[in-house]
Amino acid sequence: MKAVPQLVQHIRDEMGKVVVGQNEIKDQCVIALLCRGHVLLEGVPGIAKTLIVKTLSHLMRLNFHRVQSTSDLMPADIVGTNIFNMATSAFLLHKGPVFTDLLLVDEVNRMPPRTQAALLECMEEHQVTIDGTGYQLSQFFTVFATQNPVEFEGTYPLPEAQLDRFLLKLRVPYPGEQDEVRLLANVQNGFESRELDKMDLKPIDAGLLEQAQQELKSVTVEEALFSYIVQIARRTREWPSLSLGASPRAAVSLMAVSKAVAALDGRDYVIPDDVKASSRPVLRHRIIMKPEADLEGITPDQVLQDVLQAVEVPK
Repeated sequence: MKAVPQLVQHIRDEMGKVVVGQNEIKDQCVIALLCRGHVLLEGVPGIAKTLIVKTLSHLMRLNFHRVQSTSDLMPADIVGTNIFNMATSAFLLHKGPVFTDLLLVDEVNRMPPRTQAALLECMEEHQVTIDGTGYQLSQFFTVFATQNPVEFEGTYPLPEAQLDRFLLKLRVPYPGEQDEVRLLANVQNGFESRELDKMDLKPIDAGLLEQAQQELKSVTVEEALFSYIVQIARRTREWPSLSLGASPRAAVSLMAVSKAVAALDGRDYVIPDDVKASSRPVLRHRIIMKPEADLEGITPDQVLQDVLQAVEVPK
């Protein structure tokens, strides 16, 4: 296990020059890239969600596009469309922003349902179909979608089918007091988030990301942990405060992220603590609370904590 720890340490060191704090969120975003999965970032505006993704693309030498979601955004604005060229009397493909490596969809819950649905094929199949013709997307294509908390007005809740396409849902908190003080000091000393090229950031070595992704395949999972992961997923399906539990795809995602957590720790084998650490970000958006549980103020994270305590840990 060489490439994964090297990649993660490099990202931590260099991103620390730009984004103050939020270390867990940074690591989880790297895990998503290692697992080739998509991320839903939830948090109030102004806490560096966009900056984290933009800096990550800069360090990884990956192409980056950003979409600002609005209530009138159309599917063609996301995937692209064919435009008739009068000079050549032929249709020319105008590629949408999904033709990139890292796609940041800002405030995805302000996007109308029809346009949200346009992302489904891109996220699941890594391809786009325009006027009946399929186009392959980048091998590194990853969606980082930001979302305002549910209580904000003017939003469209993401449907269950689309939520299940996200490998992780990360809750981005406010920075700690000392981190916020450091942020002000950095700005006073000339830091400008729109000028990353002037930050003297060292990009990672070419091919290191692919090498790290390959290393994950060598992380072993004991048979007892297969059962442990499945029991966690199945227990959510019968939990009294849930109307919808985790799908089989969720169990597969939980295993993949557990392997990445182990690799970040420099291990080539998974332990139960890796599964526990992965459970909330992998499952919190894939379970649906019953209305009465919502009224009582019970959160998905609380339910998952109870589920983990109820499932016997393998020795």
